[in-house]
Amino acid sequence: MAATATAQKTKKKVDHYIWEAKTQSGETKKGVMEAGEAAAVEARLKSLGLSPTKVKKKSILEADLQLPGIGGVNGKDILVFTRQFATMIDAGLPLVQCLDILGSQEPNPAFKKVIMAIKAKVETGSTFADALAEHPKVFDELYVQLCAAGEVGGILDNILNRLAAYREKNEALKRKIKGAMMYPAIVTVVGIGVTVVLLLYVTPVFAQMFADFGKELPGPTQFIINASEWLQAHILKVVGIVAAVCFAWSWTYKQPKGRRFWDKVFLHSPIFGPVLRKVAVARFTRTLGTMISSGVPILDALDVTAKTAGNRTVEDGIYYVRNKISEGRNIAQPLEETKVFPSMVVQMIGVGEATGAMDQMLNKIADFYDDEVDTAVGGLTSMLEPIIMVFLGGIVGGFLIGMYLPIFTIASAV
Repeated sequence: MAATATAQKTKKKVDHYIWEAKTQSGETKKGVMEAGEAAAVEARLKSLGLSPTKVKKKSILEADLQLPGIGGVNGKDILVFTRQFATMIDAGLPLVQCLDILGSQEPNPAFKKVIMAIKAKVETGSTFADALAEHPKVFDELYVQLCAAGEVGGILDNILNRLAAYREKNEALKRKIKGAMMYPAIVTVVGIGVTVVLLLYVTPVFAQMFADFGKELPGPTQFIINASEWLQAHILKVVGIVAAVCFAWSWTYKQPKGRRFWDKVFLHSPIFGPVLRKVAVARFTRTLGTMISSGVPILDALDVTAKTAGNRTVEDGIYYVRNKISEGRNIAQPLEETKVFPSMVVQMIGVGEATGAMDQMLNKIADFYDDEVDTAVGGLTSMLEPIIMVFLGGIVGGFLIGMYLPIFTIASAV
């Protein structure tokens, strides 16, 4: 008992430390490491060939809010893992040791479990890519294929750096789209909620007051009161119908034919279609360019690119191009035939293929369309803001006018 108590007293508390360090080439690296004290972090960084410049304990405000055992692995977790892994491989550390270090310092319990499982698999003689492939919900096929190419070519550190750069740009693209969609979605939900509250709780109060007047109500006022009475009588049916429609749409979208239909509708819609098309081009060119520059054969690269397209119409187009290339054709003409990609993109890819620099051309196109997405999202937001304001103003203003019309009529009569 005494020995156990002594051991518990001498056991050091483990904390998370934020660190910054310089590589031998002068590049600044950042990360988070789990250790008992700052000195241990500095020692571990030096063993990796890094020169620590700042090490501090992670404060409560800086800590990631995550309940144990809840939530999965997000894009940021994989991005940080990839960057740190590339640094360690570049420093010459063995693969298993890199995984052991990264697993021990990973703050996300779910991701930590995955990393340690990959480490155990590699220790039994499996390749790193095969070990990654056993966790498809965390590491997609693009990640696995590129790591496999890096292992075969002996350039895993370069591949991981390319993967990190790719994921950084891909995450930035997702944030742009989510940011553009979040504002109108929130305002629309608030507008619907305000309308329901006004009809269910506010309108009945005015209706009772107007009933005591004993006079015929103006048309707008009567319309609002009728709508309120109808909604009160059928609120459960309305909720049921909305829930059924949402469930039916979700189920349909998960079916191959339904997904193909709705993706085509979204891609050709007048408001969101141009933005989605630019996003699709940016994702296609970035993914294909990253894979080709990493030494992945064009047919394999197109297969993975199709699976990560995010839109079934675009996916079908990429598979069409892949099939035509397997028949001996070049890439530009089939791309043109799909009617999915703009002519400028097709021509630039054709030039890149002819000059033997298609990977560089694809990355340039991706950079260009990233900027195009920025511009398109800004324009979409600017267009939606006045529409949404008119929508909300119309709801509240129409209600106020309708409810106060009888009051104005009585006041003028008096």
